[in-house]
Amino acid sequence: MILLISDLHLEEERPDISRAFLHFLAHRAPQAEALYILGDFFEVWIGDDAMTPFQRGIAQALRRLSDSGTRVYLMHGNRDFLLGKAFCREAGCTLLGDPHEVRFAGEKVLLMHGDSLCTLDVGYMKMRRLLRNPVSLFILRNLPLSTRHKLARKLRSESRSQTRMKASDIVDVTPDEVQRVMAAHGVRTLIHGHTHRPATHDVLIDGQPARRIVLGDWDKQGWALQVDENGFNQSAFALD
Repeated sequence: MILLISDLHLEEERPDISRAFLHFLAHRAPQAEALYILGDFFEVWIGDDAMTPFQRGIAQALRRLSDSGTRVYLMHGNRDFLLGKAFCREAGCTLLGDPHEVRFAGEKVLLMHGDSLCTLDVGYMKMRRLLRNPVSLFILRNLPLSTRHKLARKLRSESRSQTRMKASDIVDVTPDEVQRVMAAHGVRTLIHGHTHRPATHDVLIDGQPARRIVLGDWDKQGWALQVDENGFNQSAFALD
C-alpha cells in the first residue's frame, strides 16, 4: 500500500491539523510501504537553519515513521521550496524533484506539486521562475533570518490577496499544460496537489484515456490517496 498527501500547510497556529497529522503518522502511515508528501507540507519554510521546536517535532515524528520501515518522500511546494537536505536528514525522508516519475503496481505514474501547471497565472509563473533559480535560492538561504521572516510574511500576504482577486480558472491548472506534461512523460496517471480541489479528472493523452488525480488539502478535513490492489482511492477524514 502507498499513501499520498499534500497541502497540509503545517503551522503552530493550526494545532488541529498538526494533531491529525501526528495521529495519521502513528496509526495509518505505518501500514504503508511508502508515504509521499507532494508539497506545501509547511505553511512557510525560510530555511533549514531556522527550524523551530514545532518543526523539529514534525521532523522527529517523520523519523520515527521512517525508522519503522515506511519510506518517506517529500516534494517541494510553493510555500516550502526552501526545505533542504538538513531537514530531510533529520526527518529520515528523501527529497524528490518536481515532476517525479514512479511505478505503482507496474504503472508509470507522474507526481507533481501542481503549481507549475497553472500557466495562465502569468504573474505567479514569473515569480516562480525567479525564486527557483539556483542563484536566487543561494541568495535567499544566505539572507539574515530577520530578512527572510519579513520576506516570507510579505509573500504570504501578497499570495492570499492576489488569489482572492484572480478568476478561478487562472489559479487552476491549464488543461493544455496537463496534456503536454503527461504526454512528454508518457504517463496515463498524474497525481498532484496545490489547487485544493480534490477530484479525479478524465483526460485524453494522444487519443488515449488517462486521469489526473488532485489531492485534497488539510483544512476543514484531512485527505489521503491510497494506492493498493484495489486501485487509486482518495478519501477524507475528520481532523479531530
